[in-house]
Amino acid sequence: MLLLATDADARSAAEVHTFKREHHCPSTGKAKGRCPGWIVDHIVPLCAGGADKPENLQWQTVEDAKAKDKQEWAQCRKLREAKH
Repeated sequence: MLLLATDADARSAAEVHTFKREHHCPSTGKAKGRCPGWIVDHIVPLCAGGADKPENLQWQTVEDAKAKDKQEWAQCRKLREAKH
């Protein structure tokens, strides 16, 4: 399932870069490049009012991210429906 980001949900590449510079990849220890098995995730989703700032970002395993994404998609869908 692919969730398309709206303008309000779009993440800032600059903020992700800042996060990676401060919190190196758990699998490689590097601040740049790929991070096999890990992704940068918003702790509080953008659609739920989470900030697109390094303090709202975390490293998360791909497996954990998939499970969290399912919950967030449902949460964000409900929030969008409530706005209409």
